[in-house]
Amino acid sequence: MTMTSPSTATISAATLDLLRTVTTGTVTTMLLKKGIRHAWMKGAMPFGFTGKRIVGPAFTLRFVPVREDLATPASWLNPISTRSAIEAMPEGCICVADAMGVTGAGIFGDILCMRMVKRKVAALITDGVMRDKHGVLGTGLPVWCQGVAAPASVNMLTFVGWNEPIGCGGSAIFPDDIIVADDDGAVVIPRDLVEFVAHEGAEHELMESWLVQEVEKGERLPGLYPPNDENKKRYEAWKKSR
Repeated sequence: MTMTSPSTATISAATLDLLRTVTTGTVTTMLLKKGIRHAWMKGAMPFGFTGKRIVGPAFTLRFVPVREDLATPASWLNPISTRSAIEAMPEGCICVADAMGVTGAGIFGDILCMRMVKRKVAALITDGVMRDKHGVLGTGLPVWCQGVAAPASVNMLTFVGWNEPIGCGGSAIFPDDIIVADDDGAVVIPRDLVEFVAHEGAEHELMESWLVQEVEKGERLPGLYPPNDENKKRYEAWKKSR
């Protein structure tokens, strides 16, 4: 439960702030340039709200298929439990829970989510589902998931540990990888690529804002998107004139 990310690179607050201006769609495009195609977590979508973008380091949770002798209500009192994992979460982290895509049992409800809020956890992301929808929404914790289910997690899942490599929605997540989540879902950025994604992504967002203006003016797409050499020069001139 103590395995760390493969990178120890320090990420500045300024870089994280810049990353908050970059959409998940742009993040996936920047990662594609580095050959990474499985950064978007399938199934993890905004739960009951819109308009927010969350950025932070991953704190991982791992579930495996249900083992009836282990996955019981009594297991919630064990040292290895979701309750203990929440108490280990640092302020500002994003909890990423590998629920194996199971949608028939909710991994968290309102009480656990409220405790995460009190510990100043930034968000919860899972390829599974939640319980107690009304209560969870009431906590104000930003959540990305596949929906809701009334049964508790132990009906279909066994919790086995935290802060170790996991798979969530088809993506490999290591502890302290950087997560970006918005209305289009949640993506993971390897720490060694965060500087590239933040700076190149911010430039990409600026270019796309110019492209939108050009399309609004009636410009044709061929040669504009993506821009050819002529339109690249026009874009650079526009940047200088801002």
